[in-house]
Amino acid sequence: MCAKSVGHQMQNVTILGATGTIGLQTLDVISQHPDRFNVFALAANSNVKSMLALCNTYAPEYAVMLQEAAAVELGAELKSIGSKTIVKHGEAALNDISAHEQVDIVMAAIVGAAGLHPAMAAAKAGKRILLANKETLVMAGNLFMQAVIDGGASLLPIDSEHNAIFQVMPHQRTKSLSNATLSSLGVKRVLLTASGGPFRNASLEELKTVTRAQALNHPNWVMGPKITVDSATMMNKGLEVIEAHWLFNALPNQIDVVVHPQSVIHSMVEYIDGSVLAQLGNPDMRTPIAYGLGYPDRLASGVSSLDLLTTARLDFCAPDLIRFPCLRIAYEALNMGGTAPAILNAANEVAVEAFLAEKIGFMDIPNTIEAVLAASNVEQVESIEQLVAVDAYARLAARKQINAL
Repeated sequence: MCAKSVGHQMQNVTILGATGTIGLQTLDVISQHPDRFNVFALAANSNVKSMLALCNTYAPEYAVMLQEAAAVELGAELKSIGSKTIVKHGEAALNDISAHEQVDIVMAAIVGAAGLHPAMAAAKAGKRILLANKETLVMAGNLFMQAVIDGGASLLPIDSEHNAIFQVMPHQRTKSLSNATLSSLGVKRVLLTASGGPFRNASLEELKTVTRAQALNHPNWVMGPKITVDSATMMNKGLEVIEAHWLFNALPNQIDVVVHPQSVIHSMVEYIDGSVLAQLGNPDMRTPIAYGLGYPDRLASGVSSLDLLTTARLDFCAPDLIRFPCLRIAYEALNMGGTAPAILNAANEVAVEAFLAEKIGFMDIPNTIEAVLAASNVEQVESIEQLVAVDAYARLAARKQINAL
């Protein structure tokens, strides 16, 4: 039987992507509430050093590494210090710790398509899912949302933008994210704010010579390299548009993007009576993480108070779809529907990987994605197996496109 804290039942948490930025910030919030949360399982790709330190600190029941060699190394290190943590590896193990009967909450923060299967496992098992993995909804939005409903799971978006929208949606809307249209709830549109990244004022010519180091220097947020590059190309916002479509049952023309350099307003909802409700706060992911962990309660997150006098001004402008074509391409993929978003996502992952490896230029990222989409047959989504095959095809097509550059 689980121990109980005063007024609250202790909740077991699995963290997928534990050594990444979101995973570490989740652990930071959990550490502030030891009477409410217990770290049951941690998962990472291959970072043995970081995972070893986390296992020493949090003593989880399970530690899962996606890479087998990393799991063997971690297991040996933990055994040498007498740790009781059980080490496993592979996709099946990720699914197991996501659906485990003792788990209450799953933080789904694995970057990329690798996060799809464990998120689905958590949904089917009826867990509270804190979704920080964009690709789950981008690749398999209809299948995932149906799995959430069928499994009786609860879904809390952790992206700061979607979390902000969730917070200012009508009360009845937050009980179920996909069972009513926006119009029926008096909502006219949702507005996703975008920082504009490090190149919001750069010319098209300057963007052609952007370096890896420049792209990884985000002015507001601390994120992993893939997401940081996505923010610089504005593909991050494009993926969020597709996510918002599934999370809030919003039509493409009900989702607008507004560039807001200060990253103080995290997103807004406009109602049919002219009201616009916004969620504000310092740019710190611990705020949406704490909201997801504690919902419907509010928890201390360790985030400092927003000082509006210091902030002084809030600026807004429209995104430039010529300098940042990734956002345009994402809208086009959403309107195409079917497997188009999965193709978009896979091509983007490969292109970003190539850019980070300094094999292609910054503007080759959207060119690669657009070429792969144009050459692909878009089908209706029918199964996860189909999406896995589409993902593999699009990755191969993207690599061929990059090799031809």
